[in-house]
Amino acid sequence: MRRPLVAGNWKMNGTRASVAELLEGLQRQSLPLGVDIAVFPSLLHLDAVIAGAKEKGVLSVGAQTSATEPEFAALTGEVSARQLIDLGCEWVLVGHSERRLMLGETDDLVGRKYLAARSCGLKVVLCVGETLEEREAGITLDVVERQLSAVLKLSGAEVLQDFVVAYEPVWAIGTGLTATPEQAQDVHAAIRLQLARKDKSVAENTRILYGGSVKASNAAELFAMPDIDGGLVGGASLSADEFGAICRAAGN
Repeated sequence: MRRPLVAGNWKMNGTRASVAELLEGLQRQSLPLGVDIAVFPSLLHLDAVIAGAKEKGVLSVGAQTSATEPEFAALTGEVSARQLIDLGCEWVLVGHSERRLMLGETDDLVGRKYLAARSCGLKVVLCVGETLEEREAGITLDVVERQLSAVLKLSGAEVLQDFVVAYEPVWAIGTGLTATPEQAQDVHAAIRLQLARKDKSVAENTRILYGGSVKASNAAELFAMPDIDGGLVGGASLSADEFGAICRAAGN
């Protein structure tokens, strides 16, 4: 049975004071032991959050992106997977739609980032998802399959160890709109089927998260779907109470 995972993407939010307050709030939460819980603060706050998370043993920490070069390089402004591991990170997000759409990250670039992160031992949450225009055109599954294929074509079985996919319909991120549980389940099932064509064991063990305006009020219904193994939570993860309630929903 796949262990649920709830990940909080804090995006470009927070000051030292507000991050410390959020960490204190999370430490007061009753978080389920049967759920993996990770938070993804901004690069500026990684060190402080990693130190604070050690006091709350159920939390792990990840970065929101990493470089295409896994080790050290003349690459101004970037941070490598090796540097993130040295800092104490366990996870990294790769391919988030905001980076794809706003910063021009291509499927090939996402695949290179994924391979670099995995080669250093970071666990990766690979983000995939369609825009509203693509959904209305009826090509959701084509888009997701193309984005996923950029990683599945990489060689080596070790590439898909600890594989986590986050399906985030772009039209539901930060908009208050949420895919219905049935809509989300349809895409999650298609992702698992694509994985099964690569490796049945990988498909059975891969955790597929839903992201897109996940809240305490809709989390339980979403997580009840057979192929939804948790959530990648945006705005709601900036509230300790809201995020704690989502984590408890995953534990139920």
